[in-house]
Amino acid sequence: MNQKHISLEDDTKESVSLLVERRVPWLFAGLLGGIALIFISSKFETLLSRNISLAFFIPIIVYMSDAIGTQAQTIFIRNSAKAKVKFPIYMIKEFAVGAILGLIFGLILGVLALFWFKSNDVAFSVGLAMFVNLAFAPVLALLVTRILQKEKTDPALGSGPFSTILQDLISLLIYFLIATLIIFP
Repeated sequence: MNQKHISLEDDTKESVSLLVERRVPWLFAGLLGGIALIFISSKFETLLSRNISLAFFIPIIVYMSDAIGTQAQTIFIRNSAKAKVKFPIYMIKEFAVGAILGLIFGLILGVLALFWFKSNDVAFSVGLAMFVNLAFAPVLALLVTRILQKEKTDPALGSGPFSTILQDLISLLIYFLIATLIIFP
């Protein structure tokens, strides 16, 4: 993944083989991360077997975390290209946005879980995990992007794939840990 000093050429003029060469390392990291997701999930088999309804919420918790992070990342990259961004202030603002979105969507998902499964434990696990993940998703996404920028690596190539798999790993781990603390007190 060491792609230092990549200039932002016009990709429409590049060869397919060069485009693939630039993308493969980041996507390979995603593949390895996906394998790690399988491993993490298997470590929480007891939790899932005790309450299978928790498994139904994995896709939405992971997706929403990725979506919030990707939005923050895309907007940050666009803003960075247009003007000098004061990163600490930007980070705090995005954390606040993520926390508010986490509260909104955590409440919606928690209420849905409560009505659907009639379980306070599942509802609280799902709602709290959604809140925590969405609050920190922009922070993670921005940190990855900022590190790539500092390393003079094109954030358009690495930010998305690397942040996504990192966010997936963290989101799943947070969800399972919260659920474990609530369901296995």
